This record gives sequence, structure tokens and C-alpha cells, in this order.
Amino acid sequence: MIKAINQHKNHITAITAILIVFGFIAGFMEKGGAKDITLIIATVIAGVPIFMKAFQALRMKAFSIELLVTIAVIGALIIGEYVESAVVTFLLLFGAYLEARTLEKTRSSLKRLVDMAPQEAVVVRNANHVTVPVEEVAEGDHVIIRSGGSVPVDGSIMSGQASLNESAVTGESVPSSKKVDDKVFSGTIVDNGYIEIVAEKVGDDTTFSKIIELVEEAQESKSKTEKFLNKFANVYTPAVIILSIAVYILTRDLHLAITFLVVACPGALVIGAPVSNVAGIGNGAKNGVLVKGGEVMDNFSKVDTLVFDKTGTLTKGKPEVTDIKLFNYQDSDELLRLVAQAETISEHHLGQTIVKEASNRKIDLRGEPKDGKVIKGNGISAKINDQSLTVGNLNLMNSENIEVSAEVAAYAMNRQMAGNTAIYAAVDGKVAGVFSIADQIREDAPKALAEMRKNGIKKIVMLTGDNRHTAELVASKLGLDEYHAELLPEDKVEFVKKLRNEGHVVAMAGDGINDAPAIATADIGLAMGEGGTDVSMETADVVLMADRLMQFTHAYSLSKATISNMKQNTFFSVGIVFVLLAGVLAGSVHLASGMFIHEASVLLVILNAMRLIRFNHKNRREEVSLQVPLHKEATILDR
Repeated sequence: MIKAINQHKNHITAITAILIVFGFIAGFMEKGGAKDITLIIATVIAGVPIFMKAFQALRMKAFSIELLVTIAVIGALIIGEYVESAVVTFLLLFGAYLEARTLEKTRSSLKRLVDMAPQEAVVVRNANHVTVPVEEVAEGDHVIIRSGGSVPVDGSIMSGQASLNESAVTGESVPSSKKVDDKVFSGTIVDNGYIEIVAEKVGDDTTFSKIIELVEEAQESKSKTEKFLNKFANVYTPAVIILSIAVYILTRDLHLAITFLVVACPGALVIGAPVSNVAGIGNGAKNGVLVKGGEVMDNFSKVDTLVFDKTGTLTKGKPEVTDIKLFNYQDSDELLRLVAQAETISEHHLGQTIVKEASNRKIDLRGEPKDGKVIKGNGISAKINDQSLTVGNLNLMNSENIEVSAEVAAYAMNRQMAGNTAIYAAVDGKVAGVFSIADQIREDAPKALAEMRKNGIKKIVMLTGDNRHTAELVASKLGLDEYHAELLPEDKVEFVKKLRNEGHVVAMAGDGINDAPAIATADIGLAMGEGGTDVSMETADVVLMADRLMQFTHAYSLSKATISNMKQNTFFSVGIVFVLLAGVLAGSVHLASGMFIHEASVLLVILNAMRLIRFNHKNRREEVSLQVPLHKEATILDR
């Protein structure tokens, strides 16, 4: 029965409105009896869903607005205020209808995401193209996507090329060009072209499914403000009932006590914070920023210190081999082959850069390295064709007692001072060559950092495992406050702990894999990377789905705007309650008008929160003077 009534609540609201109109017409025609009967019927019809909801709340030992209105309506019927009883019940139902409609809009970003989830896929089965529900696609299946089609699973392109709209995942509206071996993600759309992919993640394991799941969970989670207001409402609402009784005892005016009861309802106060939270998180999802809940949003808005990893965060994360210098070795391609084969055991970006260079040169890398060992933060060692390979930084050479001549050291130093990372390659215990690898600073980094400073960031620090000279060059170009070079992952964790102990509210941004410990240690852990990674989604509090620092700026500005909006709603709601109560005691606010103002205040806080859906940090950039130098020269700090 309850379900049926809820399904027809809109019809009940409409019937109530019609009956109230008929009641007023009867009053104008001076048919008082018909008027009263019509209004009583309207009160009963509209009151049924309200009374049932109040009863459910009582069973849960909760004091809801429906309970207060039920008490007030019964009192109004007892004293013969049929107009007010009918109007109050109608306004509550109509207000609930408007709230539901407007709240739907605050969740529009999530709804659009869900709607974009592909339902079908074209797979290759027995040399035929078969259309199947997306749930039936299995890992390893070959999936065909043509122009205008949605990518149904995460995978790698086997053949073809296409331009993909990845805005659903990354928030980036500019189409991305994809070719063989590139990764594609579920939920993205092929603007033009044709690709065949091999499915690597399907169903709930796809990046797109995880985004939807994370956003749903985040919108349900509560901020500290919400938790406080919920506790406050649990005390405030029964207190209102007691105060209403006190008003009646003191004044012997039942109408005044009932009006006091209705206008003191904390509806706008309770709904103001959650709707701001939902709208803010929805805006983030639309722009490729996943904020994991209201409490994260609250903490993020208080951040005053940013800590960045260098590679893949402040730089593009797409380093290239710029030079291979041979020492005591004759063939650069052969040395590249040996080192690249050894580096296949490593997931480090520098090692993968060397592997990529060998692939670009069409060098055959078949054959598994033996006795492979990754030395965390320093490099690797392995055996290739009975030759011992040791590849890494100077610390690794020293720890392995491999002699580095003055000539080799001087060359490596010069390359590092020019902004390269020098990787030593030793064969059978002797340095055979030095690989120079360079990365480029992101084009949007200066602008993004400048905006974050203007928005309240007081200190920006870079932590990197790279050499001091490369780190100094990046820090100097970006005007960072300080940097720390040649750090191991555990060193980064200790530095973040040190900043927090000094009273800073710290956000740590990294690639979400080798920086996971430091990200987890910070007040706010932030991971960035195109399409995201499993580690970044699980570890970080905020995930940027595209490789753009301007998303970081948007996320930080959004957190401040969301918390500000939440405070506006809270102050407005409290102010309205005080004004209404003063009006009741002064005799200028009555039951129906008080209920009308109450419902209007609820709608106003929702509409205020909905402004966050259209929030764009670019609108604030006009207030930011990017002509001012970023900051003083970075403090040079190495280990």
C-alpha cells in the first residue's frame, strides 16, 4: 500500500490542489459548509502519504518534518483551521515534488555517465561479427568498433585507427587520435575511424564502470558538516516539539503553538549540505575529476601545501632517449637491445622508455632475462645471453662496486645539467654506456600552478627520485618553493609526514603507482593519469582522469566552491528559521504562509547548490593575473 501511495504521490498532489481551488470557490459563493467539507477531504487525501511517512519515521525512532506537520495538521483540524490544514499538506507534497525534480538535476552528471554506458558490443566469433550484450564480452575477445560506436570494454587496439571522444572518462572534450597498441576505455566514442581491440577488462572491471561506482559512492558519503547537521537535527527537531508545547502553556494559543511547530522545521538546514555535496561531486565527474566523497571535498578545500612528483605530474610523463654514449663498447644497437631486454622486467617509466626506443628501432627483444632483480629506486640487474647487465643510477653502480671513470662521470654530469636523466649501463661489471633520457615540462604547468597559488596554496614542493640537476632545472622553470631530489619512495613518505607534523594541510600528487605510499600518507592523495589506473583509483582521494594539470586546478577550485556553497546554504537556512520564528512570535507569520516560506527556503538552497553543476574554474581565471611571476626561485635541496 505504501509503495502504491508513493507511486501516485504526484496525482495526490494534483487532486489536493483541485480540491483546494474548489474549496475557495465555495467560500466565495458563501457556501461555508461545502467549503469546509472540501478542504477537510483535501487535508485527508494529502495527509495520507505525510502521515504514513511520519509513522515510518517514528518506528525508526526519528523525528522527521512529516511528524511535525502531522501534529500541526491534527491541531489545525481540531481548532477548525481547515484552510491552513489543507494548504500546509498541499505545500509539503508540492515542495517534495519540486525538490525531487531539482535534485534530479543535481545528479544529472552521474545520470549522463550511466546513460553513456554501452549496452551492446560487436565481437568476432568463428570469423563472424556477432552483436552481443556487453555483459557477454569476455577477456580476450576481439571487439569491433566503427564510427559513432561506443567502446564497450577496456582494451588495446589490434588493428585500425580512429579519433576517440574520451570526455566521459577524462573530461577532455578534444578528440584523441588512437592507433595500434594504444589503450582505449569503455564509455569512449569513436568519432571517426575503425578499430579492432582485444578485450582486457570487461564488465564491472572497466575503468568506466569504476568511475560510475566511485561517483555513486562519493555522492552518498557525507562531509563533516553533513554529519554535524544530521546530529543537530536529531536533537533540534524534538526540541522544537517541546518548545511548541511551552509556547502553548505560556500563551494558551494553540494556533500560535502549531505555527511555531511548522516554521521551525529544519528542512532547508538538513538538505542544504547534502545537495551541495552531490552537485559538486557531479561537476567533478563531468570534468574528469573523481572526488571520493564530501569529507574529501572538505579536506581538499583546506589544503595549503602541494607536493608533486616530477615525472608524469609536472612533466608530460613521456620521456625519450635523447642520446646513447658508448664507453668500452662498439655497437649502440646491441647495447640498446641488451638493456631493453633487461628492462622488460621493470615497470619504471625510465626503463619502459628504453624498451620503447628499442621497439621504435625495430630491435628484436625476444628472449626472457634471467635472474632479473629490481633494485627499488636505483635500477635493475639481470642476465641476458650469459652476460650480466646492471642498469641504473650512480648509486647502483657504487653499491655493485662497478667502477665509474672520471670521463664517464663527467659526461653523465654534463647530460644531467642539460636536463637529462643519465642511466648507466654496465655489462659484466664494466660501464658500457650512458643513456640520456629527457622529459618535457607540461605546457599547462605554469598557468595551473599560478592559479592554485591565487586560490590559496602557500607552498609548492617537488619530490623526485631523479638527479639533482634535472630536478633543479624543472623547479627553477616552474618557480617552485623547494625541491628534493634523488629520493626513494620511503623518503617521500617521510617528507610528507614532516610537512603534516609542521601543521601544513598537504595534497600529494603523483602517478598513483610508485608514489602510492606518499599519496596515502598525505591529507589528500591525488593521482593523475589518462584513463586512470587501478592503484590510483583505490589509493587516491582525488583522481584526475586526464593528463592535465588544469584538472587539478579545477578540482581545487571546485572543492572551495562546494564548501563555500555548503556554508551559504547553512547560514541561509539558520537565518530563515530565526526570521520565521520571530515573525510567528510577532504575529505576522501564520501557518500557511510559514509553510510556504519554509518550502521556498528549501527550494532556494537546492537552486543555490545547482549553481555548482555549471561551475567552471575558467570563469575564475579572469580574476587571476598570470602576468605575475610564479614565485621566488626554488630552494635547492638534495639529499
